[in-house]
Amino acid sequence: MKAIMITVALTLALAMGVAIAEAGPWQWSGTQKNTYGWQLMTATEQTEHQAKMRSFTDFASCKAYVDEHHTQMQERAKAKGITTPMIKRNPCEVMKAKGMFK
Repeated sequence: MKAIMITVALTLALAMGVAIAEAGPWQWSGTQKNTYGWQLMTATEQTEHQAKMRSFTDFASCKAYVDEHHTQMQERAKAKGITTPMIKRNPCEVMKAKGMFK
């Protein structure tokens, strides 16, 4: 019975290790729910924004880009006479917390 338990435990540990390795690193993914001004961007701009966000390797560059992006989206919203939702959290902070920056 003890040998069976050890075998099961080792098998589960190995399976978890493989699953973690296969999952790969977490990548930021922009959506309407987590991207300020998403509805004000074209599909091409949305794709470019995602690629840009994934390219950052340091917090300062990410934050500078996001701050500029937010300013642009506020200007677009004002021009269209709409209000944008409040910014819930900065995506750079989330990426930092996930260890994506050096």
